[in-house]
Amino acid sequence: MTAVSLVLTAGAGLAPLALAADEAPDALIKRLSDEVLAAIKADKAIKAGDTGRIIALVDSKIMPNVNFERMAAAAVGPAWRKATPEQKKRLEEEFKILMVRTYSGALAQVDDQTISIKPQRSSPSDTDVLVRTEIRGRGEPIELDYRLEKTPGQGAGWRIYNLNVLGVWLVETYRNQFAPEINANGLDGLIATLAERNKSNAKKG
Repeated sequence: MTAVSLVLTAGAGLAPLALAADEAPDALIKRLSDEVLAAIKADKAIKAGDTGRIIALVDSKIMPNVNFERMAAAAVGPAWRKATPEQKKRLEEEFKILMVRTYSGALAQVDDQTISIKPQRSSPSDTDVLVRTEIRGRGEPIELDYRLEKTPGQGAGWRIYNLNVLGVWLVETYRNQFAPEINANGLDGLIATLAERNKSNAKKG
């Protein structure tokens, strides 16, 4: 499966919020990745190919640590500022489903996985960082990189706002896909297209 097709059709879900607001971004990604991979190895249904189970796992383990509003706004582009609250809510919902399935699909590509965190190139004072990881197993290594921002105030901590799956940054990829649909049919047209795509992917499993 190519990187682009994986981005368009894959899927899954993620884990609890950071243990502490001061948890380093690479430590957060390592912990979440290890928890997800350990759960995959222990789940016979996932090993048997139950995509619903891996999607639920990713949704519960990783996604609470993702800033979907920022991701959806960046993917939609300038039209986001003109969207109604209801349109923004629907876009975030449908975008989350796409992201969950993409991440889950990446994890499903490798058997007997181990996760390695590549050397961090940031300082403790940074509030926007890149964490690069590689998942290795029986198949080809899977590159999964994360861009994270540090959020202040209540519930402070690191949150993911972009993902690189096999060399493809998802927000930028989706922005390029969404723009023609928005130009042709507006935000409601994009919402309808995303909903239909998610239904189609769900039927495919």
